[in-house]
Amino acid sequence: MRPKSVCCQCSWFVSDGVGIGCAIFTYLLVAYAEIVVVFVMLLPEIPLAGMGLVHAVVFTYLSILAVVAHVRAMLTDPGTIPLGNCTSENIKKLRLAEGQTILRCTRCECIKLERAHHCSTCQRCIRRMDHHCPWINNCVGEDNQKFFILFTLYIFTISIYALMLAVRQVLLCSDKDWIGCTGVPMPSSILLIIFLIFEGLLFGIFTLVMFCSQVTSVARDETGIENLKNEKRARKQTVYENLQEVFGGNFSISWFSPFAGLTNKRTSYSFYEV
Repeated sequence: MRPKSVCCQCSWFVSDGVGIGCAIFTYLLVAYAEIVVVFVMLLPEIPLAGMGLVHAVVFTYLSILAVVAHVRAMLTDPGTIPLGNCTSENIKKLRLAEGQTILRCTRCECIKLERAHHCSTCQRCIRRMDHHCPWINNCVGEDNQKFFILFTLYIFTISIYALMLAVRQVLLCSDKDWIGCTGVPMPSSILLIIFLIFEGLLFGIFTLVMFCSQVTSVARDETGIENLKNEKRARKQTVYENLQEVFGGNFSISWFSPFAGLTNKRTSYSFYEV
């Protein structure tokens, strides 16, 4: 059975088994890092209200930001064009000049905008589609690219943070011969920390590459598909204007908040409704 995308007034969800599995795996990895950092490494320090408590609060907050960014990237409509809107009535509303033509997607029977591409997994045409990412079980497009970028940023941040705390823990426990310095006894604590280091290195490098790739694409106003096809476009905006378009409005703390939506979301697609 082919995966289906479900769209309602409040949410968007792609029913793809691989994507759902990757999303669940992502949450399990974040939960594992949270448990090892807070309850294995920092637990003995928390009652003392010292730096252990500060690290626990900061790491938990960053983990929450990563999860919220992932959820919003997954459940936000990436910028779909309504199905079957390529009708004579809608075409007349475009008021095309003589000799001007439009593109029609033969699979979802919609008016295909410039820079829109059909996703075989979502089974929809996505405005300014960058790529389909199984890790968020969704396409990365015009309306959710901000959340995807923030997801990669915060996963990279907690990966590096976890690595730093793991090194710190090894140094602290080495001085105490691993006695009473972790929330679980040896050798379980060592195995858990070793796996955390492996997880931090692997996903830290992966998300750093994705984050840099996405920010570069936004700055150049170039999607991943356009880059693969080597499609060159004339730059009509500055780098800052491109960033404003994706992150919403003038630079502010809201650029880094997955709770904040886009303040300049495009609303010029009303004639696509059928």
